[in-house]
Amino acid sequence: MGAGWTILWYWLLAANVFAFTLCGLDKQKAKKRQWRIPERTLLLTAAFGGAYGFYAGMLCFRHKTRHLRFQVLVPLFGILWTAGIIAAAYFC
Repeated sequence: MGAGWTILWYWLLAANVFAFTLCGLDKQKAKKRQWRIPERTLLLTAAFGGAYGFYAGMLCFRHKTRHLRFQVLVPLFGILWTAGIIAAAYFC
């Protein structure tokens, strides 16, 4: 594996930890009726590599689990990232 793969794995690790943390923070803010993190920000975090972390946060914190947009898009982003990585590994 080259340096590009190493960078990708570190990116995905950081993105998923960040997404999980962001999900927990937003849930905490919701409970305290404080300013919330915009849904667009949460979804973009999932789209840019943090889908699995955000999905774990959804389940762990029971947050955004009723929103159809999150039920569909977060797993879809995870599937797309997985497919992209498999395709890149196959063709590179």
